[in-house]
Amino acid sequence: MSKTGERSVHHSNDGPEGEGGGATDAEAAHADLSDADVAGADAAFVPHRAYLEGLAYRMLGSVSDAQDIVQEAFLRWSGVERSEIAEPRAFLTRVVTRLCLDQLKSARARREQYVGTWLPEPAVASSDDHASDLSVALLLALERLSPLERAAFLLHDVFDVDYADVAAALERSEATCRQLAARAREHVRAERPRFEPSPDSTERIVSAFVAALASGDPAPLAQVLSQDAIFYTDGGGKRRGALRPIYGRDKILRFLEGVRKKPGGTFRGQVERTSINGLPGFLLRGAEGVETLALEITGDELTAVYFVRNPDKLRHLS
Repeated sequence: MSKTGERSVHHSNDGPEGEGGGATDAEAAHADLSDADVAGADAAFVPHRAYLEGLAYRMLGSVSDAQDIVQEAFLRWSGVERSEIAEPRAFLTRVVTRLCLDQLKSARARREQYVGTWLPEPAVASSDDHASDLSVALLLALERLSPLERAAFLLHDVFDVDYADVAAALERSEATCRQLAARAREHVRAERPRFEPSPDSTERIVSAFVAALASGDPAPLAQVLSQDAIFYTDGGGKRRGALRPIYGRDKILRFLEGVRKKPGGTFRGQVERTSINGLPGFLLRGAEGVETLALEITGDELTAVYFVRNPDKLRHLS
């Protein structure tokens, strides 16, 4: 990677965490480009956009923030001398990783003040080549890692970046990056599915959920919920929802029965079956707007439900 390209990315001497600065400089440089230069930068950037958005989404847990990060990376890309960059994807991976690390610093403070359970923004019907690593459980596990552990694990274990390039992106030694990834791997290993559901099991469980949505009666779920299932609701303090996860089949059923008995407790609206973070799920369009439900199925049981109601996390679906 050229020294020219390297200098174009850096805007501070603070290491990876300082890489998020300089958005104004990038925008100013972009504004000075000719239409032909912008078109050339865009054509060279397009093959990497989906990859970069997938990386940024896993780092941040936010579709909208990931798109903003990748747009900022494009502004920086359009302002460098691209002929001197031998490996564009490696260069762009470094830019996006550092921008994400910088953003995670402020995100941590916001998460500490978040009302109720935090869930990632839902990624609906993703065509991501790494969709198996989009599961909500994995993203929640990543949230418990340090930013550097998260970056090292994602770059190496999910996106197959070799440790030399991981070290360059994080400005750490290869040995340190191996340790970061190893610690992260231990934390997330338990969150990966151990028993993939069969198509028949998936259809049976999804059908039970459809029946429960249609009738408002949670009884059909009693036959498919795991004894130790978990129900997560993210309303962000802006829509009603359980402030803490609900653990266990009996408590989940009692909670849903209680919701059903309240005014407006039965859902009336459009139900669209889809894939959410690689899981079977639903887009619900009702009086309050769009919401999502994702179902974590292990073997032949429903082990977790992820219900996102916070409108701020659903704007990209409206």
